[in-house]
Amino acid sequence: MSATATLPNAADAASQQLTPERIFNVINAHQQTEALKAALELEIFTAIGEGNFTSAAIAERCGCAERGARILCDFLTLHGFLAKSETHYSLAPESALFLDRQSPAYMGSVVEFLLAPHLRQAHANLTQAVRQGRTALSPEGTLERENPDWVRFARSMVPLMAMPAGIMAGELAKGGPAAKVLDIAAGHGMFGIAVAQQNPDAHVYASDWKNVLEVAQENARAMGLDGRYHLIPGSSFDADLGSGYDLVLVPNFLHHFDPPTCTAFLQKIHQGMAPGGRVAVAELVPNPDRVSPHTAAAFSLMMLATTPAGDAYTFAELETMLTDAGFSRVELSETLVGIDRLIVAYR
Repeated sequence: MSATATLPNAADAASQQLTPERIFNVINAHQQTEALKAALELEIFTAIGEGNFTSAAIAERCGCAERGARILCDFLTLHGFLAKSETHYSLAPESALFLDRQSPAYMGSVVEFLLAPHLRQAHANLTQAVRQGRTALSPEGTLERENPDWVRFARSMVPLMAMPAGIMAGELAKGGPAAKVLDIAAGHGMFGIAVAQQNPDAHVYASDWKNVLEVAQENARAMGLDGRYHLIPGSSFDADLGSGYDLVLVPNFLHHFDPPTCTAFLQKIHQGMAPGGRVAVAELVPNPDRVSPHTAAAFSLMMLATTPAGDAYTFAELETMLTDAGFSRVELSETLVGIDRLIVAYR
């Protein structure tokens, strides 16, 4: 291309003060992921929380080179995870709460699932996924039968899910007690466990793959619920889930499937509920524009990369699924369940 052909574009960029900086930073955004992962593996945040404020002290505590500690901590400061005053580092409030191992809200273990090789490969294959409109991992993507990634999910996501599970259980308790509870895709079991803790007479029936339910059962036993916690191993689509449920929990499940599959599954749930029973759905719910709020809207890309037909559904879409499945009233709670929204429908 000749110089004269590029001058108008250059002039236009200059007049609008445009630079390629944002593009450059997005291309290199993987560095943020790797830096946070390295900091968690080295226990950088925990070291600073213990009072190691300089790169030398952090390096000694974490068993790494001082140059490495300095450069990593400076990078984390650039992205708001740390603050720096002269040569001293300190934890940003979110880092102190969620990334210091000494904090009861520590969630660093989530990288074991969210950065699992299988999931990272799914996004590495995103070009092909966009071309074909479905995951390029395999025909079923992450939904393969007894996928071991879900065991990793169950073990690693407890810190992230414990607080939302408690919030959701508290909201559901406002609608009255539930004696018989079904927990769909129970995983770590925290949602059903939280409901059982607020309902001393409740029995929870957890549905998931057998290998995943072993983790849920461990957690239920640790919480003293062993006698009230029952397992339904296998696919929730195929297994006999029982009947007479006062409350059915469907947390972070529907987004893996297309609307017809979700509606058919919710019909199965409806048939197994007691009169007046409730189903509680927790999902990342984008606005109708599908580009806000940021985290909920962006979740669709993960579903494209990892599932055959999943998506992040708007409230209107979820409401249609539930009403088509036979539920009489559908309500969107104003209370956030972590990063999820809570939808309650009545039989």
